[in-house]
Amino acid sequence: MSTYGNSASVELTRATPPLWACIMLGVGLIVIALLVLADVAFFTLVSTIFIGWMAIAAGVFEIGHAFWTKGWGEFVWQIVLGILYVAFGIVLITQPVISALILTYILALMLILSGIIRFMIGVKHWRQSGWIILLSGVFGVLAGLIVLTGFPASGLWVLGLLLGIDLLSHGLGWLTYALHPATRTA
Repeated sequence: MSTYGNSASVELTRATPPLWACIMLGVGLIVIALLVLADVAFFTLVSTIFIGWMAIAAGVFEIGHAFWTKGWGEFVWQIVLGILYVAFGIVLITQPVISALILTYILALMLILSGIIRFMIGVKHWRQSGWIILLSGVFGVLAGLIVLTGFPASGLWVLGLLLGIDLLSHGLGWLTYALHPATRTA
């Protein structure tokens, strides 16, 4: 006998993707990652242009939202923000090399800043395994410094390299998931 509120008698099943789909996704991502890693400079520019198009789309939506929600009282600021997004996107698309340098420089500064913050959090929480956070902070600072010391040349390959590494790890993650015995059902 089962009742609606009795959670013990309700068996929850989660849908898992088919094994072949996980393997195809993993292999596909790994192949794309290898293509990206084979020419990181080209894909740095591709990434910059993609970010530019996304900024333009965000700006257009922001401007549209401003007209749609005029009663919110922030119409002018939403229009200004939308125009800034569009202008930023146009610069990224029309000047991808300079834009890649700027994005890489900002990324390096963000890595250093986030590393410093994680370092301080790690020190504060040392007794609760804070050393892991501290170590993560050290790696963040070092990564940022590596990018900055190689600047401006690093601006021509860093974004493509990070994209390739991300795609590779994502693909390996899907393959690991697909090939793990617990994910296979009979």
